[in-house]
Amino acid sequence: MSNRAVLEVIALDAEDAVAAQSGGADRLELVSDMASDGLTPSRETFASIRAAVDIPLRVMLRLADGFEAGDADGLVRAARGLRAEGADEFVLGFLDEDGMPDLVTVERLLAELDGCRWTFHRAIDRATDRDALRKQLADLPGLDTYLTAGSAAGVDDGLPTLLAEAARRGEPGYEPRILVGGGLRLDHVPVLRGAGVDAFHIGGAARPQGWSAPVDPGAVAGWRSALDA
Repeated sequence: MSNRAVLEVIALDAEDAVAAQSGGADRLELVSDMASDGLTPSRETFASIRAAVDIPLRVMLRLADGFEAGDADGLVRAARGLRAEGADEFVLGFLDEDGMPDLVTVERLLAELDGCRWTFHRAIDRATDRDALRKQLADLPGLDTYLTAGSAAGVDDGLPTLLAEAARRGEPGYEPRILVGGGLRLDHVPVLRGAGVDAFHIGGAARPQGWSAPVDPGAVAGWRSALDA
């Protein structure tokens, strides 16, 4: 089914990963420390998840809360270690103090990733100028996805932006896939699907009991059904 939408689910450990895959997730975003909105997991965590499931894994490269790079040397070491462990897809994104892409840090990391596919995450929702950001990043190797809610406040506020950007798919800077996440609800799905959006990212929505509880395969299956409807 070529028009099947991608469902990406946040996983913190192997238990989450197995539950998400069994519920119908196509891909996982691997993070630690959701209190800091998702940081880089350990190599050991990556290895245990990789052994537990066979779907693609995108690993977060982020060492501190917020959208500035901070310890760039530490990020490079983390990327190198995860690559050595077999990670081959990543999630990253950093802004400078002017709210524009921190290209120095991003390009240092891409040198480690060596052509791996990656997502520029919700830092785009904090950027001073989304269009300029997309054009600055347009020629970077491996960038195939933007994780975005269209707004720092979430999909409710960002929906007009998401629809406008979806309509520009294929223009310079707009070739990467739009992966919608951040306050995403099932009732947003029909209008987004109607606009051609074909990738969706859930975190809390996969955990009806909250972040202290594991991913619920039934909740993931509900999203799978909605995306396939």
